[in-house]
Amino acid sequence: MYELLGITLVLALLLTINATATLVASGIARVSKRLLWKCSARTRAEILFVMRIGPPVIAIVAIATLLIPSYLKHEPQTTNETVTLKLGVLAAISAIGVALAILRGLRSWLATRSLLKEWLSASTPIHLEAVKVPTFVLPHSFPIIAVVGAIRPRLFIASHVLEKLSDEELAAAIAHEYGHLAAQDNFKRSVMRISRAALLIIPCGRWLDRTWSEASESAADEYAAQRSSQVALDLASALVRIARMIPQGQRQTLPAAVSGFLIGTDTPGVKVRVSRLVELAATDPRDLGSSAPLVRFIPWFVLTLVVVISVSIESRPQVLASVHEFVEHAVRVSQLVHIK
Repeated sequence: MYELLGITLVLALLLTINATATLVASGIARVSKRLLWKCSARTRAEILFVMRIGPPVIAIVAIATLLIPSYLKHEPQTTNETVTLKLGVLAAISAIGVALAILRGLRSWLATRSLLKEWLSASTPIHLEAVKVPTFVLPHSFPIIAVVGAIRPRLFIASHVLEKLSDEELAAAIAHEYGHLAAQDNFKRSVMRISRAALLIIPCGRWLDRTWSEASESAADEYAAQRSSQVALDLASALVRIARMIPQGQRQTLPAAVSGFLIGTDTPGVKVRVSRLVELAATDPRDLGSSAPLVRFIPWFVLTLVVVISVSIESRPQVLASVHEFVEHAVRVSQLVHIK
């Protein structure tokens, strides 16, 4: 019973802390939405990413540095406490969520690997000036400009896109993809999808995912527009031209570790981006850098501070005793509720 109770508590609290922190982060993001939209897209995307991955990180750190040490130190090997139905169900949901997160990560990796193998076998390597990643031209019905991979990225361009875009439009579209590369968006997207699977009962994380995705696209547009006003206009032109190449009624779904220029983007989204790029073209490129650079590091600082504090207080006996007493009280409450 000692081992079973310990595992059950770990799983139950892992889900509870993660879910609670996600609800809090989502609430803060919604309340501060106006403030976030005053920041540059890059700053907004960075803040939203930390808000999204912060809850599972905090949950894992709390379990590893506080719950497990306190349980091992203060819980007697022979205990009369039992695993209640409510606690067991919560732990089971958490276990399923963890399993799904691992499965989603594995499936995403295999899907990316399979897609990369398929595209490499059908594509031809090409050399484009100022492009520093391996680049390939791919015969494909969808107007693809996509970066595949988070560690060793490769750029794929559909052959008809290469033919129909002007040199300036192509360079602007590639500059947009370099914005995703600079921000490591393929890696971030993969991490967010894995962490989403661990929350079976909390749908609010999806709002953070969607809002981050919109911000990351805007940030990549801003990254390209920083080169010059003309690049911003060329990018807007490329967006319109590529949107017209999309076969009617067709959508392209790709793994998380793939960032596509127009994949998964509908026409209204294109219109919004084009309007924004026209605005950026009228702005001095020197003013398009990340607004308040220190702001985007505040969430990272807070998250790091939580981790450091958790690790530093883990060695204090009174802290572990308090944590164990709190967990004991929670277990007793669940037992009383179960008995009633």
